[in-house]
Amino acid sequence: MVKKLHNFFIGMLLLALCLRSAATAAAGMIRVEGAQDRGDTISHSLSVVQRLEALLVQGNGSDVPLRVETPNADEVKVIQAHSLVLSLQSSVFEEMLLNHNGSVLVLKESSDCAAVFDKFIRYLYCGEISLRLDQATSLHKLASKYQVMGLQQGITQYMTQNLARDSSGHVASWYEYALQAGDITLKDSCLQYMAWNLSSMLQSREWVTISSHLLMSLLLRSDLVLQSEMELFAGLEAWIIQNEPDGLTAENALRAVRFAMMPPRELFRLQTQSSVLARYQESVRDLFYMSYQFHSASPLHMAKYFDVNCSLFIPRNYLSPLWGSPWIISNPTRDDRSTSFQTQLGPSGHDTSKRVTWNALFSPRWLPLSMRPMYTETGAMQPTRVEGGRPRIIVTPATSSADFAGVNFQKTVLVMAQQQGRVVVKHVYNFHQSTEENGDFLAEADLYRRTSEHLIDSSLVLHIVVKPLYQTLVTAKN
Repeated sequence: MVKKLHNFFIGMLLLALCLRSAATAAAGMIRVEGAQDRGDTISHSLSVVQRLEALLVQGNGSDVPLRVETPNADEVKVIQAHSLVLSLQSSVFEEMLLNHNGSVLVLKESSDCAAVFDKFIRYLYCGEISLRLDQATSLHKLASKYQVMGLQQGITQYMTQNLARDSSGHVASWYEYALQAGDITLKDSCLQYMAWNLSSMLQSREWVTISSHLLMSLLLRSDLVLQSEMELFAGLEAWIIQNEPDGLTAENALRAVRFAMMPPRELFRLQTQSSVLARYQESVRDLFYMSYQFHSASPLHMAKYFDVNCSLFIPRNYLSPLWGSPWIISNPTRDDRSTSFQTQLGPSGHDTSKRVTWNALFSPRWLPLSMRPMYTETGAMQPTRVEGGRPRIIVTPATSSADFAGVNFQKTVLVMAQQQGRVVVKHVYNFHQSTEENGDFLAEADLYRRTSEHLIDSSLVLHIVVKPLYQTLVTAKN
């Protein structure tokens, strides 16, 4: 009973302090909102928050000193807190304080969490927090441990919005943390960002520090954006040399390389010059054999004996001119635009000398069928609101050819954006002929706003990739 009266007294004290702060606020701080269907509002929320922050800083009325201890460290941090605030903001603190007898509450925290614990407690009082990139995981740990869900979700959002920030190794470390913490949203965002911007990541110091688990997660993806498969192999070779993994890890990683996407001259060079392949050549001998066959035989003939739909024969999103073309559209809302470019017919050496010319059409205000103009019985067209349309891209071959038999062309549009001063891939859209097929092409983009996050210097910056996929025509015989 004494404990309940004490807590009640503390709660009333906090309430009185807040009310006194509101009552003494300057008249210039009063905000009045008139409305016919509701009463006027006088808001002193800012002054209340300031008073609560002062209460934490000064420690007035504290009934629960927090003693933050770090294993194997002499430094101890003591914070004069209030059980009412802690219990209101955290169900974990509420449970801990149920049997609290008024003595010091000892909290065991890691050194990184202890370093930001005062920021975490301040959030419970003020509802806001300032942080740096290197503090994000520590604060996320505390928010997760003490079940402060609003802060946890806010830091996850902060991290996903700052993946492109120029820092040393934070994306890979955030991925590893999210994997351990079970934050699926953060894990998927980090993995997607690295996959779509792998070419720049391969050139960073961060690359050789990633874990073998993250390495395999990337190598198995078909949506990697990079210059060529050779660039990926060079990065993998550097990782293996730096980390010296066990034989099984190295073999699995090498077998995830799509050697068939490299021309024969590069395959020959790797076999004679790569120190990593010299060590593990037996592990990938069959892949090299199939790759040489892939380049020497007709794809139609190859498809009779091998599954050409396996990952070895599927291109990734290569930025090389052989696979597509960049397209910068200035003032994209003005009118329809078109461009033409050429790609090789397919990755097989049998098709590298053959070229396909593609025509691409961009329309900023294409109307779906349900919104297209309707004609009256007299043939007059009913007016249709143009602003109801949405962006669309159509990519079609300029001519048809018998060489297209057995080849299915998948198109991919990479949409670039500028984040923290860096140009990154923001969206990836896959389709066969038109972006109308996936229905969400730039659906949320406000291209009319010059400061749109989808525009770089008022231009829509794209890269179109054409990925030829050979079709298996006859099932292989065992």
